[in-house]
Amino acid sequence: MSLRSGGRQLSFELLAGAGDLTADDADDISPRSLPDTTSDGQRRRRRRSKRKRGFRSPPIDEAASEGEQPRGEGGGDAAAAFRITDLRSAVETVCESSEPERSAASCVSYVGVELRQRTVSRGERVLAASAEDGASSCGSSTRESAAAAAVAADVAAAAWRPEANGGVKKKLEKEESLDWEKYMKENSNILGEVERIDNSPFSYFLGELYGGNSLRSTIAVGNEKKRQRVYNTMFHVPWRCERLIVAGFFVCLDSFLSLLTIMPARIVVTIWRVLKTRKFRRPNAADLSDYGCFIVLALGVASLQMIDISLIYHVIRGQGTIKLYVVYNVLEIFDKLCQSFGEDVLQVLFNSAEGLSVCSTDNVMFELMRFLLDEAIAVVAFVVHSFVLLAQAITLSTCIIAHNNALLALLVSNNFAEIKSNVFKRVSKENLHNLVYYDIIERFHITAFLLFVLAQNILEAEGPWFDSFLINASLVFLCEVLIDAIKHSFLAKFNEIKPVAYSEFLEDLCKQILNDKPDDRQKDLTFIPLAPACVVIRVSTPVYATLLPAGPFIWRIFWILLWSVLTYFMLAIFKILVGLILRCLANWYVNLRLRRKQHVD
Repeated sequence: MSLRSGGRQLSFELLAGAGDLTADDADDISPRSLPDTTSDGQRRRRRRSKRKRGFRSPPIDEAASEGEQPRGEGGGDAAAAFRITDLRSAVETVCESSEPERSAASCVSYVGVELRQRTVSRGERVLAASAEDGASSCGSSTRESAAAAAVAADVAAAAWRPEANGGVKKKLEKEESLDWEKYMKENSNILGEVERIDNSPFSYFLGELYGGNSLRSTIAVGNEKKRQRVYNTMFHVPWRCERLIVAGFFVCLDSFLSLLTIMPARIVVTIWRVLKTRKFRRPNAADLSDYGCFIVLALGVASLQMIDISLIYHVIRGQGTIKLYVVYNVLEIFDKLCQSFGEDVLQVLFNSAEGLSVCSTDNVMFELMRFLLDEAIAVVAFVVHSFVLLAQAITLSTCIIAHNNALLALLVSNNFAEIKSNVFKRVSKENLHNLVYYDIIERFHITAFLLFVLAQNILEAEGPWFDSFLINASLVFLCEVLIDAIKHSFLAKFNEIKPVAYSEFLEDLCKQILNDKPDDRQKDLTFIPLAPACVVIRVSTPVYATLLPAGPFIWRIFWILLWSVLTYFMLAIFKILVGLILRCLANWYVNLRLRRKQHVD
């Protein structure tokens, strides 16, 4: 490449001898190490003026280009001139201006180097150098521009040198973007679905038939434990629970018959002994307890005799705002409250009887007053309880006699309210034990209510009424049995109580019948038959009154005593049969449980 001899243009060749230069030589080619080509002040001033005019290159003598030593400071100037001459073959920027333009301003354009990193692939870097022409800002020094051009050329040469980038320059290809529809078309079974040729309803039905969803895919497969739980809910718990309730029902019946047969016989024997010996002695705690219960029973029956049943019947039936099943549910709640309170009252009364029987002579008056006070409280409590039971029996009788499906509404409301209030609660084994005993007492109270309905039909019904009564009574009993089975089945399921728990409850009840556990009375079935006995006596006396023949007063008294004795003997025989059967079955079941425990051990 040639330059004009006038010395107004300059070409620099960079890195021509880069392989032969040492580190010290590289320091010498820096812009600051280049020596001035002239030594006199005139030439310096000329060079400054040229810089201000348009970045014109400093003039270099032709002697310097031909290898002659320019005027300067010794050999350093010659070496610098040699190096500058060697820079010509790399980068050359020439800006020629016409003579008129030169006179105004000179413009020298340099090459700007821009380095860009396109991509990185497998550890290779490809640097692209693009040269863009641009006018350099006025005022930059020639030496700085030459050094920048040298560094740019060095970097570009190193970047494009094959051995610096692994020996082979590879062409990078653009990565293809992911097409989801194309991918799903090529991999149609990626989600485990069945391929469908088309979207017709028949093809969809076949696809669902052979590979569609089913209940098996949504429900976990059970095991033997799950099967046992199902069998417990459907068979074992209802059977064992109903067996326990039936046994408890006969225990309550035995207690009821004892109140009507054993207690009057003991009172008669005590009175006969006093009359025979003609010696009055202080009665023991058992005799005082019998006297107290007899007084409560007599006053309860007398109180209920003063109540007009027909009036209560019409008041309950004529309610417009309060439905019959609401009245029945309210009375049932009060029944349970009276049961709990009556148990405490009887315990206090028996405690007072025991204190009166063993007290000293000085404390007799105090103990007697306390016994009488407790007796009065017991009379009030059981009279109220008897009235609640009588009202409940009248409500049930009203529902049975009514012809607007009142009985069905009563059964649905009462039974499902019982399920709702008990099933979805967390109960322990002891609470379940008490709940079963409440169901036993409720079953006995329902039996007493049905006896009341039977007595009312005998007295007031006309025409063929027995078939209707039998159907309604069977419906009530079946609903009660079904509701108890459902309630206890799901209580055992939700609380993870095994059916063997009901067998343990029955074993405790059998031991109570046999009096094998006198020390543990907490698990006993506590049934107080005073209030049901008052109701039964109150509704049965009008039936006996219809059997009395007309005649003189003494003749009527004779028939009253005759029917009373016959009734007492029938009840006594029934009591003996029930008691003996209960003891035999209790003894058999306790021995059976003992043998099973020994076999398991």
